[in-house]
Parts: sequence; structure tokens; C-alpha cells
Amino acid sequence: MNAHRSIALIGPGGGGKTTIGALIAERLGIEFFDLDRCLAERVGDISEYINRLGYEAYARANIETYRGLSHNPSASRVMALSSGFMTYPQDIHPEYADLRNELEQSPTTFVLIPSLDPERCVAETIRRQMTRPFSRSAAREDTVIRERFPIYVGLRNRKVETMRSLAAIVDELVSLTCHA
Repeated sequence: MNAHRSIALIGPGGGGKTTIGALIAERLGIEFFDLDRCLAERVGDISEYINRLGYEAYARANIETYRGLSHNPSASRVMALSSGFMTYPQDIHPEYADLRNELEQSPTTFVLIPSLDPERCVAETIRRQMTRPFSRSAAREDTVIRERFPIYVGLRNRKVETMRSLAAIVDELVSLTCHA
């Protein structure tokens, strides 16, 4: 891997960002950060935070957490971003548009998505999300992934389908990162 390279993983909940990110970081011997976990360390339970202050406050806090993690551009790391990170309104935070653009321009930002086929993606996302302890209802998850799918696939970043072996995905991402 090139010195001082950060890898960002974006995509829907259940896309594999946390699992794959941790494996990539282990393979490369660099730190791994899950943005949702880091935010929870700052604000407590995210669901309660959203219920108390609203989704926009959550988005702003999420952006601030990302800014805090990425403040040292010379450090190598893997970051799994929150599923909605690339879907916020451009004016949600004074620095969001620039941060989003930087992520979208980076050759080491990848969209992890179960499938580029919308129906397979929706079905697999729902299946994966329903196994999580704090998931939304299947109907709400369906709505969210259908709203966000065009955003994910419309990003400039390389898309990596995650309905295959973890080893193959990690090999691919490490190779892409090392040659970026």
C-alpha cells in the first residue's frame, strides 16, 4: 500500500463495510474505524440520539466524528462510513460538500453493495439487516435502500459487490488500494 493512504468504505447497511473493513485493516496492519461505533462513543445510543435530537443533528454529529477521525491526513486507516453518509443534503454541514467530494474523488473510497442489480440488492440488504439487533422493520429497510440505491450506484467510486466470499472481496480491495 502507498504510504499514508486511507481507505473509505461506503454503502448500505449490511453491505459488509464493517466486516470487510476490519479484515482489510488487519491484512494491511493499519487502524480500522467504524464511524457509527465512533459516534456512539461520543453521543451514546444512536437511535436514542436521533429520537431525541432528530436525523439532521445525527448527520451533523456524524460529519463531525468523521472530521475528527480524518484530521490527520498522513495516517493510514480504514474507515467504514455510516450507511447514510453520502446521502445527506449538501447543506447539512458547512464542510459536508467538500468532504463528500473528497471521498468521491479518492481512488481508495469504495462502494460496498450486495449487488448492482437493484432487486437483488434490496432483498439481500433486508436479509442482512434483519439479523441485526437494532434493525429497522423490513418495510422501512426496503424504503431506505430503494431511496439510496441510485445514490450509491451513481457515485464515481468503484463499486464492489459483496455477495461473494469475504476473502475474494478483501483480496480485490487490497490489490486496488495497493495500486491506487
